[in-house]
Amino acid sequence: MPAERVSSPARARAAAMSGDPSAVEGPLAGYHHETYVIPLPAEVVGPHRVRGKCREPRSGLLWFDRRCFASEETLLAALQGRVTRVPDLIEVSEDVRLQRFIEGRTLGSLYASGEEIPDGVADQILDLFRQMARVTPDSLDVERECSPRDRSAEGDTAGFLDRLICFAEERVYQENLKRFPGLFSSLGLDGDSFKKLRKQVAGLSERPFCLLHADLHRENFVVDGRGRLWAIDWELALFGDPLYDLATHLYLMRYPKAQHELMVKRWCAAMEEERAGSSNGWEEDLPRLLDFKRAQSVFTDIVRATQFLDSRPESGASALAEEAGKVRRVLAAAAEPLGLDTVPALGDVRSALGRWGRTGQGPGE
Repeated sequence: MPAERVSSPARARAAAMSGDPSAVEGPLAGYHHETYVIPLPAEVVGPHRVRGKCREPRSGLLWFDRRCFASEETLLAALQGRVTRVPDLIEVSEDVRLQRFIEGRTLGSLYASGEEIPDGVADQILDLFRQMARVTPDSLDVERECSPRDRSAEGDTAGFLDRLICFAEERVYQENLKRFPGLFSSLGLDGDSFKKLRKQVAGLSERPFCLLHADLHRENFVVDGRGRLWAIDWELALFGDPLYDLATHLYLMRYPKAQHELMVKRWCAAMEEERAGSSNGWEEDLPRLLDFKRAQSVFTDIVRATQFLDSRPESGASALAEEAGKVRRVLAAAAEPLGLDTVPALGDVRSALGRWGRTGQGPGE
């Protein structure tokens, strides 16, 4: 039996809750939690087969995105009846509430990144955006853990974006300067990168705020056996600029060019019909928000690459080459918003990452 099955407290808890350790499935892929799928007893869910997600937060995580809500489960409970096809919650006992596991296949397993998705799926994605547009900050009574400093005034899209930039600068860049001294500078990045980014994305139009999922990619959509699309993993949900949610979705989905352009047009029409002003200034602002997503990815992907290589020292040169290729591609994509005069050569990126991946400490330590 793999060591993880013996040693993991999360697996042990899942096995105890299921009553049948052999029926525990997992761990599922996921950054924020160690998650297992367990069958739920008939006395809780009735005669139908229902499975739940038993999960534990991973310790020592680096957060790459702001969090708004204190509990994903509490948010999902509040969204029942307001946003269709989000996981519901199952009361297993007085003090245990699990998310229902959505049976189906992820959208990414059906249509890989870069592939066109069917019109019926696109329709359901647009319906989700419509429903989120109806959920406004003053209409959802859910505990929030973000500080008042991080809550921009209604419609202040510029302030909203600046708080996101501040998070990337302070929590992803500056905090990791201490852990990886010299890594960012070896790739042409420094404190001025954020000054250049702020200049590049300045001038956003105002738009009414609403609920954002903030992580709508192919692996966070599940298609069930009836062809219905479910949105999962609301961990990063927040209130803010609806056009930011579209930009994040487009960046992560990697639609083919024609479908990308069609989704933008359909999103604007749907959102204006649902809540006037939601697409204000999109022609100028969507490229700015996509520039932010490209720049944000540079810093997160560099740190993730070092984490991956440090956790798998046995993976060797092929893993280093793959991670270096990913980092160089995001550097090239973000060269303009970050004001990079040149993009480091692939060999230079590989050398920079390799110094950290081999030792977990960096040069000279």
